[in-house]
Amino acid sequence: MAASDRFSVLAILPLLFLGQVFPQSIIQISPRNHRVSDEDSIYCDSWRFSVETNDAGFWSTIPKRCKNYVENYVTGDRYRSDSDFVAGDSITFARTVRMNGDGKDAWVFDIDETLLSNLPYYEAHGFGLEIFNESLFDEWVDLAEAPALPASLSLYKELQQLGFKIFLLTGRSEYQRNVTVENLLYSGFDNWERLFLRGPSDEHKPAIVYKSEKRSDLINEGYTIHGSSGDQWSDLMGFAVAHRSFKIPNPMYYIA
Repeated sequence: MAASDRFSVLAILPLLFLGQVFPQSIIQISPRNHRVSDEDSIYCDSWRFSVETNDAGFWSTIPKRCKNYVENYVTGDRYRSDSDFVAGDSITFARTVRMNGDGKDAWVFDIDETLLSNLPYYEAHGFGLEIFNESLFDEWVDLAEAPALPASLSLYKELQQLGFKIFLLTGRSEYQRNVTVENLLYSGFDNWERLFLRGPSDEHKPAIVYKSEKRSDLINEGYTIHGSSGDQWSDLMGFAVAHRSFKIPNPMYYIA
């Protein structure tokens, strides 16, 4: 596809489902415009690059000097534009896939910060500046109010139209199934093939192992995993990986 065609895809992403009602499909947080010094802006831009390329390795909180930078990024146009680019690249690839036509052409999605945005939660918890509190986050999940990432919602619908079977593979626990389904449906996601959550035997596995095992199960069932989308490298790496993996930006937290 020519560069001009690729940008045409990006341009229409927000318009693909105009006219359909997705109550939670817009991230309803006002853009921030905190003053960030030139020195901090350069430092934090490089830090975010290191995070997205997985050079930073494990980290537990964002640098204190980058709090305003990250807040500006995730609530502003840059985050949405970066997400649009990832979705555009994903669609470009998906349209070139030679489908098997056996009903087992698959695409795997992570959920948090991939399909659903937890920005309303992180807005109240420093946009990654605070140490993660699982109990507080679970209380947020129970509300089933996480909005969709607009670019991911458009990608999800486009993949369905192309004939991909959609599998959802999340680090959430099995006891959160009902609220997760409720939230997904409320935010515009539907007709997935299967939703994987951590069962009792998965609870202490690193994400990269747990998700690799689930992908391996799909392959053993005869599915071809053409594509995979996630905000963490642990969503995408390991074994039984997709033919192409697409990393959605997330400078707020890291999961091994």
